[in-house]
Amino acid sequence: MGATEHVGVERGNESGGGMKEERVRDLEKGEVGFEERKAQRNDVDGDDDDDTGDIENVDHGHAHGHGHGHGDAHGHHDDEEFNLSRFHRLNPTNPLRIVINSSTRAGRPSPPTQSQRSHTHTRSVPTQVPIPTPAQEPAPAPIQTPQPPPPQPQPVTLNSRRYTNRISLFIFLFHQLLVIAFVCFLVFKGIQGLIQESGSVKRKEKRVLKYFLPQVEAATFMSIILAFIWQGAIRKWPTFMVHFILWFTFVMSLAAGILLICFQKAPTDGVGVCFIAFAIGNGLYGCWASHRIKFCCKILTLSLQPMSKFSDLNRPTYNMLAIGFLWISLWTLAVIGALNFYFPPLVIIGLVVSLMWTTEVMRNVVNITVSRVIALYYLRGMQSSTQFCFLRAVTRNLGSACLGSLFVPTIEALRIVARGLNLLEGEDEFMFCCARCCLGVMESIFRNGNSWAYVQIAAYGKGFVMASQDTWSLFEKEDMVPIVDADITSSICFLTGVCSGSMCVIVMASWTQSVHQSFTATLSLLTFFIGYLLTRIAMAVPHACVSCYYVCYAESPENRLFDKTIKDRLALLKTPRGFRRYTSRS
Repeated sequence: MGATEHVGVERGNESGGGMKEERVRDLEKGEVGFEERKAQRNDVDGDDDDDTGDIENVDHGHAHGHGHGHGDAHGHHDDEEFNLSRFHRLNPTNPLRIVINSSTRAGRPSPPTQSQRSHTHTRSVPTQVPIPTPAQEPAPAPIQTPQPPPPQPQPVTLNSRRYTNRISLFIFLFHQLLVIAFVCFLVFKGIQGLIQESGSVKRKEKRVLKYFLPQVEAATFMSIILAFIWQGAIRKWPTFMVHFILWFTFVMSLAAGILLICFQKAPTDGVGVCFIAFAIGNGLYGCWASHRIKFCCKILTLSLQPMSKFSDLNRPTYNMLAIGFLWISLWTLAVIGALNFYFPPLVIIGLVVSLMWTTEVMRNVVNITVSRVIALYYLRGMQSSTQFCFLRAVTRNLGSACLGSLFVPTIEALRIVARGLNLLEGEDEFMFCCARCCLGVMESIFRNGNSWAYVQIAAYGKGFVMASQDTWSLFEKEDMVPIVDADITSSICFLTGVCSGSMCVIVMASWTQSVHQSFTATLSLLTFFIGYLLTRIAMAVPHACVSCYYVCYAESPENRLFDKTIKDRLALLKTPRGFRRYTSRS
């Protein structure tokens, strides 16, 4: 209040009451009035620092007014109230207010305006800009560095366009080109032997054509008929056929072995002993797996129900069996030609291995085709085209079929052996010390390569190893490992092939024994493999349906297309009695 008081007293002493109001109004002009007076002083004195002197005069007037104020206390009090109210209405840019406020805070000079820059010989007092107090100043916002967005999971697509397992696909196609060229060459050698060779070679090839080729062609045709009979019967009577195949295979393999032994020749006796040994093992397996048959029949019945919605689901099977028939016919001619080439036994063994791989790929092509049709029905409720799925299986997913055909049969066979050794483990540490180790190794390998992978290969276009790992992880997540380990559907399909092969052996061995006895053992083995391989191609359809049922349930247990069969089975396995009964034996 001191500064305001002395300004008011000074005005009263100079010009009285009338001049007081005029000078106060002059003060209210603010910065403009101050600039006019400052310009006048600059014109007279030419001194750049008169504005500072003006400010000092204000301070001097403050002291002088303070001395006069003691003379008239009452008038001074009235003037103080009047000037105080006037001062509160002063412009914030008024020099007096700037000087008084500078005692409490320092002002920030504002950039000079256009009018200020025009006076080159004057220096104006910096304009006071209202600055918020520290309490009112907003806190500076923290600098936020842009964070990269978290990686989004890749969406799972059902229409993948990439080729799976390209290396396996390249190896198989390269193998097929070599085999086709070699088979054509051997056929040429066979024809050359019939035309140009000496009498002994010509007689041998004629004998083979007369007593070997007809049996092979008949066995091929018979195997295809049996394959369709088995498949149709399983689709119509699944419960009955599971029991029938399990024990009829035992009877057929035992009968084939006894028949071959009855021929009383060393080669046929050796083959007959193998059939009898297999029949004994088959009978023991039927007794050991009897408690699993009921559940297997129920799952097989449920999984075959969607087949009625797809009338052309067997078309891939027809195509593969037709190709198989033509290829085996040409392959048989190549075997005849191998008799007129170097190292005939090694060449024939190589042709047999190639035939087994090729037919196994055919079987898995059917498996992937049916798996895609059924899996899309379970997962999306779609009725997809069987022809489109078949074309996808023979192009984009053919590499996975080739890789699985090469390793899955070997892995599953070694796993069965390891589990058998583990069951037979006893006190003899020397013989069975590695049983558990071998079982652990085979379980680890089985996790990375198993026949359940074909469902995810067909549905999502995954590679064989990734599909195997993901499928087994699904089973572990849903606690379904004991159930899928105890499933005997694959065993039933395997025994169906053995049953067809045994029936072919009985027929062809009897025929060959009556026309040319020296070919009996060879034709018995060859017709058995042909019957087994072609029947497995047709049995890929029910096997794929069961695999889709398990895998799609593990992926979506709450799907309305599934009932409580697996859920009830899981609840049973969680009981101590059920766990001991169904898992300890597996």
